[in-house]
Amino acid sequence: MGMFSFIKEAGEKLFGIGEAKAADVVAKKDPTPVNVDAANKAAANAIAGYVAKMNLTARDLDIGFDGASGTVIVQGMADTQEIKEKILLCCGNVAGVEHVQDQLGVIEAEAEPQFYTVVRGDTLSKIAKEFYGNANAYMGIFEANKPMLSHPDKIYPGQMLRIPPQ
Repeated sequence: MGMFSFIKEAGEKLFGIGEAKAADVVAKKDPTPVNVDAANKAAANAIAGYVAKMNLTARDLDIGFDGASGTVIVQGMADTQEIKEKILLCCGNVAGVEHVQDQLGVIEAEAEPQFYTVVRGDTLSKIAKEFYGNANAYMGIFEANKPMLSHPDKIYPGQMLRIPPQ
């Protein structure tokens, strides 16, 4: 459990569409507690929908969002450490999210991997060389970040990746 930091301007653009956008527009025009709460709930629902779209599940998964601080709060119980980390990364790799407060438990504990924030010019091969000493080990990083990554060449600056133990 803890707090993870992300680059607020990088990631999936979930808040600029649908219910999240409509609620945000209303909250900005009339920032009453009710409107702000509705905007936060709509954003949390958008993030939860994104996690579900990635086929990531946890028991009693509850995702909240505080727009004022850009913080996602994630609670529940994941079956494995890998699923937990993927859920946290899905929540944090969203434009507008600066922090993820991890309150997820794990049923089947494993060794924790490292995390890496992509910078301009990075490739998975370059990252694999840095962490494993072998650029050809990039597929391990790619597999560890599926389904958020659809192709080994589709990473972007600011994105946070899991780097599993080799």
